[in-house]
Amino acid sequence: MADHFPPHIDMDTPSIARMYDYLLGGKDNFASDRKACEELAAGIPELVSFANDNRAFLGRAVDYVGSRGVEQFLDLGAGLPTTDNTHEAAQRTNPRARVLYVDHDPIVLAHGRALLADNATTAFLLSDIRDIDHILASVEARHLLDLELPICVMLVSLLHCLPDDSDPFGMVRDLLERLAPGSAVIFSHIVSDDPEAAAWMTDKIHSFGTPWGRVRSPQEASAVFDGLELASAWVDGREKEPRVVDCSTWRHPDRSPITRPKDPNVKRWELAGVAFKP
Repeated sequence: MADHFPPHIDMDTPSIARMYDYLLGGKDNFASDRKACEELAAGIPELVSFANDNRAFLGRAVDYVGSRGVEQFLDLGAGLPTTDNTHEAAQRTNPRARVLYVDHDPIVLAHGRALLADNATTAFLLSDIRDIDHILASVEARHLLDLELPICVMLVSLLHCLPDDSDPFGMVRDLLERLAPGSAVIFSHIVSDDPEAAAWMTDKIHSFGTPWGRVRSPQEASAVFDGLELASAWVDGREKEPRVVDCSTWRHPDRSPITRPKDPNVKRWELAGVAFKP
């Protein structure tokens, strides 16, 4: 299977992008990725639903932002292409939508470029997602993105991958300061209100040798929305709380938004929301 991957790939250390691919039922992963997921699932039975609920949230959120007239999407930490990718959801709503995917994993770049070889409105960029200067100055960004117009920044299941010393929330503030009013943020982040549960998942992923951040509290993760206008989390757009919710319930046609899973035994979930720059 590995013959179609780029050379010099570390097959022995799990990759977050490949682990996510495995949880979504993909085939672009190695034994180390599958073993890591199985170890995590032993302590987090809802791990597969984590990934699938988060992917479904991405599709609903992109549909919504596109319906608000945003035509440009910057997908940071895009991961491996799978079902209903950002460009597919965005271009379903608006065929003129333009998408720039950014990831630091060369496997993601190889698969993304192969998938989008004939798509002139979408591109992949290999970059450290924290290097905003490089991303915005890249040939791909200058070709696809107009900084004078609103851009949707995709931060889907991303910032928990970044440690505190890289200042992930400061990076987001820096990026948003450069974008036009009306720009949007689509955000999800693994959180827990149980410090022991948060530490278990964080320590387990670090034990694989995989670069990662940590599971944060809902309050810590919600800081990404400071200074932004949160969109309604209700499918009918009603002006009612909550707005930052478990991603599986954000504008879900069959579920009311809730801030955390109803089952108190579920200690970790993906906090999610969509917001706009005033």
